Amino acid sequence: MFLDWLRQRASLTPERLALACGEARWSFRELDERVTAMAGDLHARGVAAGAHVAVLMRNGAPLVTALHALSRLGAVIVPLNTRLTPAELRWQLADSQAARLLHDDAHAVVAQSLTIPCVAGNGLQSSGITLPPPSSLHFPLSQPHSIIYTSGTTGQPKGAVLTFGNHWWSAIGSALNLGLHADDRWLACLPLFHVGGLAILLRGVIYGIPVIVHESFDPVAVNAAIDDERVTIISVVGTMLQRMLEARGARPYPPALRCVLLGGGPAPGRLLEECARRGVPVVQTYGLTEAASQVATLAPEDALRKLGSAGKPLFPTEVKIEHDEILVRGPTVMAGYWQNPEATARVVRDGWLHTGDLGALDDEGYLYVLDRRDDLIISGGENVYPAEIEAVLLSHPAVAEAGVTGLADEVWGMAPAAFIVRRAAVAEDELRAFCAERLARYKIPARFTFVDSLPRNAAGKLLRRELTRLM
Repeated sequence: MFLDWLRQRASLTPERLALACGEARWSFRELDERVTAMAGDLHARGVAAGAHVAVLMRNGAPLVTALHALSRLGAVIVPLNTRLTPAELRWQLADSQAARLLHDDAHAVVAQSLTIPCVAGNGLQSSGITLPPPSSLHFPLSQPHSIIYTSGTTGQPKGAVLTFGNHWWSAIGSALNLGLHADDRWLACLPLFHVGGLAILLRGVIYGIPVIVHESFDPVAVNAAIDDERVTIISVVGTMLQRMLEARGARPYPPALRCVLLGGGPAPGRLLEECARRGVPVVQTYGLTEAASQVATLAPEDALRKLGSAGKPLFPTEVKIEHDEILVRGPTVMAGYWQNPEATARVVRDGWLHTGDLGALDDEGYLYVLDRRDDLIISGGENVYPAEIEAVLLSHPAVAEAGVTGLADEVWGMAPAAFIVRRAAVAEDELRAFCAERLARYKIPARFTFVDSLPRNAAGKLLRRELTRLM
């Protein structure tokens, strides 16, 4: 049994800064008081321990308070992607068996159309009701904390049931790898409904460090926060980091920034080399919803020596490769998919989570992530990895973004097709010749399509299965 993390943190370091979000700058004591008030209000409205409560709110202080309040009540949090359509939201609400929907003002109209009892979270934030929640403020680590739906890049989304223990060990493993400094401040510009964003919020409480929350990603605002808020750690994906560098210009980042965690899939070599040249402290990380965020992360001292690697497994997680697939075992692996034993049995076998991601371990045990198994293109019997082709295309100075997927081909079965967002004028023939100098013939895209933007999920991850819709 563990004590309520926030309550214990507020007792240990009550006046230490917990949250900086817009005009809100709350100590752990102040955050705890607001969470207690909201938990009492929610309890008075019928939210009980074990209830599934969906949350449709944008990043902000009300969302932070709501997530901690639901946790304090022992309710199971179902964070909803604010980008989803009403039809997609209805499906997830029904599948998760959510009893209530907690929403903010920005989503009030959508919420009212979803035929589920709704609670306005912004009103709870200032209600002042202080009914004591029924929870004893203790919980077993095996207790479900949240049901987080996968991005749905390979079919219907599935709800990964993550326990308090999953989140706890994810936080501990990350701290043991990156270290914990007295002046640490973690910037959260990922959406908090994403497992990576939620993980930052929970780590702030467990570590006793401030979390700086941005409503959305803006590279100028992020760069300013790194300077003004003395940010030491930030979590981003490749496209976000590229935009930060472009907005930064020639100005170096301050020495206080000690770690830029880069996730969301294999990173372009050009981006990693640019960061190394500019002294940006990037460390790649590999994780997934089903393992409560991070699985492996490159230690800071290996950032340059193992450029391109996602590092070694976090303590006490294990990783192995079987038939080129990355398998994960340890206390961060989900309890299973909500009410989907068949899907759970397909991916969790003998305690090992079969991730569907392709990777390799070098002689020193460092993980290199190659691609998603479901994105693999088999052309004429040869395995073609989209990420490899994307990395080559991104090394061309006129290419800002690149996405590759497979198209049916009468001769080869499948052939790679590239979708390009241009930084400058460039012709298809030039890109084809550029690839021919760097890739085997069967890897050269059979088709190039120039587009204004690429489809990505809320965390910035490329949705390769959506690329063909751009043709």
